[in-house]
Amino acid sequence: MATSPYTTDVTESSFDHAVLARSREAPVLVDFWAAWCGPCRSLMPILAKLAEEYQGRFFLAKVNSDEQQGLATRFGVRSLPTVKLFKQGAEVAQFVGAQPERMIRELLDTHIDRPSDALLSAALDQEAAGDRAGALARLEAAHETDPGNDRLTAHLGRLLCEQGRVAESEAVLKGLSARALGDAEIGAVMARLEFVRMAAGAPPLADLERTVGTHPEDLRARLALGARYLLAGRHEEALEQWLTIVRTDRHFGDDAGRRALLAAFTLLGGKGDLVRRYRGLLAATIT
Repeated sequence: MATSPYTTDVTESSFDHAVLARSREAPVLVDFWAAWCGPCRSLMPILAKLAEEYQGRFFLAKVNSDEQQGLATRFGVRSLPTVKLFKQGAEVAQFVGAQPERMIRELLDTHIDRPSDALLSAALDQEAAGDRAGALARLEAAHETDPGNDRLTAHLGRLLCEQGRVAESEAVLKGLSARALGDAEIGAVMARLEFVRMAAGAPPLADLERTVGTHPEDLRARLALGARYLLAGRHEEALEQWLTIVRTDRHFGDDAGRRALLAAFTLLGGKGDLVRRYRGLLAATIT
């Protein structure tokens, strides 16, 4: 058995308590390994080192896949090493193979709570309450102290762009890590940012509605109208504009209608009745 307080060996009988329950307090990284697996032996010291370095901000659970075949089957492990990260009782990320330490750090840092997360939460509450200027000021201050917080960086970039500070937004967003776009929340923020850019410089919503009503063939106005609708929370009307573009001209704007629909699906969380319906309509249109 491991002697570190941050590392433990896990069996089928202890998994739910040692991993799922414990992950509600701090993320748990589960390493599925075997004694005969060379890459497993290379990876294990890296994971153990990180567990000690992070001092309880995450826990490492080791599963001997030969001895715990039921767990390997339960979690669909087909190759070794397979490493899965659990948080709040659910799997949130995984990787397969002996990955470099830098990549593992990025994965952990994406999911480990940090002091700046509380500032981000407070800023988003301010924004929801209508104090966008205060929210932006709080995010800028937090970003100065923790520029490596991808969620904070993404929201700061979005707010800067929405305030018309596009160049500053682009500079901030260059600091996102390579793995950031794999995070659902960050992906949604980035998708929203694309619609902010799409609507930038476009006429007001009412003017776009008149233009599209008078000239339904004006796909550029229809594309911008969809962005205005989406940013106003009128999601179905936005999706309908972009689906109409796809039906009218797949080549317009390098398939802009389809790309806008896919970005909107990401923004809307990739699920729900509206997303499912328009995914089906899009599939029927392009096949």
